[in-house]
Amino acid sequence: MATQAWIDFWNGDLSLAENIVHDDFVWHVAPLTGGPSQDHSGREALVQWVRGSHENMPGLKFTVEVGPISEEPFHVLRWFAEAGEISFHGTDILRTEDGKIVEYWLNADGLWAAQQLGIMPRIS
Repeated sequence: MATQAWIDFWNGDLSLAENIVHDDFVWHVAPLTGGPSQDHSGREALVQWVRGSHENMPGLKFTVEVGPISEEPFHVLRWFAEAGEISFHGTDILRTEDGKIVEYWLNADGLWAAQQLGIMPRIS
């Protein structure tokens, strides 16, 4: 499992998806504005999500701060993302199968990102 390819994908190289994301891909994420975790599936849906993230946050760049920590079939990365004045952290847990990512859990500072984007009000 090439975790650098995962980061490169998130940094906008969407052409990597077919090589690193399994056909039966599923991801679990809490909505940006809060609420319970939601499950999503499909490689193309992930590509659209990453593309939309870059459209909504021009210049979006991810760097790895911790990891990867790997114990097959799981890989964990702690990352930092920034786009202009916006910055936030998150942790990805990836499960691989046949050398590709088949399942993904995202834990990110979603509320903080939403507040910086003006989607949610900041509470003083």
